Amino acid sequence: MAQERKFASQPLVSHIYTADPSAHVWDDKLYIYPSHDIETDIPMDDTGAHFAMRDYHVLSMDSAGGEVTDNGVALSVDDVPWAGRQMWAPDAARKDDKYYLYFPAKDKRDIFRIGVAVSDSPTGPFEPMEEPIPGSYSIDPTVFEDNGEHYLYFGGIWGGQLQRWQTGEYVAEDSYPADDEPALAPMVAKLSDDMLSFAEQPKEVLLQYEDGSPIPAGDNDKRFFEAAWLHKYGDTYYFSYSTGDTHNIAYASGDSPYGPFTYRGVILEPVLGWTNHHSIAELDGQWYLFYHDTQLSGGQTHLRNVKMMPLAHNDDGSIQTLSAFAD
Repeated sequence: MAQERKFASQPLVSHIYTADPSAHVWDDKLYIYPSHDIETDIPMDDTGAHFAMRDYHVLSMDSAGGEVTDNGVALSVDDVPWAGRQMWAPDAARKDDKYYLYFPAKDKRDIFRIGVAVSDSPTGPFEPMEEPIPGSYSIDPTVFEDNGEHYLYFGGIWGGQLQRWQTGEYVAEDSYPADDEPALAPMVAKLSDDMLSFAEQPKEVLLQYEDGSPIPAGDNDKRFFEAAWLHKYGDTYYFSYSTGDTHNIAYASGDSPYGPFTYRGVILEPVLGWTNHHSIAELDGQWYLFYHDTQLSGGQTHLRNVKMMPLAHNDDGSIQTLSAFAD
């Protein structure tokens, strides 16, 4: 039974289902921006229709292992004029005295776009813009700040629709490269000064082997599926992501926030549940991995719970592989 498994860590909250945790430390306090999973009778399929989330809560903690505060609903799909359904994995950023929540949702035509909402507080409530970010598409936005610049990464295949944008326009049919061709790439664009739009045309993020050749679509253990995250340790940029149907959190490293990034290994092995989605942040001198599994629901893939565990970088720049299980 799933409930009998020994887990390496326990859910941060249990009164609601949460997933896809994006963690940030601001003013020595930890803020986690997760998805909010809900019960649904929608059948499971490869488009992810059963992930029917409708709002976001912000969790906060003063210290690792301390009390977790649920700060209530920060943004609802009912607040977003352009959004129709499925508010999937978000992220947040801070600039000056404002906080920005970036989120994917399907518009009224069922096309995923990326929206942004603004608040004076890291816990919201957030006020959404009237329209999605111009030129945005797909899912899983994540923001990385480097030397005062902010970069937005996004993209996800299958239900994330990245494969439908390969012509530059939305095509309502899936199109994937052959197994020996380069895998579909996540995207990155520098954000404008006001944090509300792209300052440049989004670029592909190249994920490659050590010999410089691109990871092909057929290498399911290493190719990008969804859930991009970027962190910097020393002078090295680490791009981590989910491999989707092989359920790893993998990582690659590079010398620029634009990449290219060279594959290095696995950060988190498969968890209980189909999806694997994470973030990485440093709190009080210790790095942590934030992730989710389905411990609370006994393995129901669309009813997840967020967790955290310590993460370590090795002297050679590699990251130690973690398991969600203690046994």
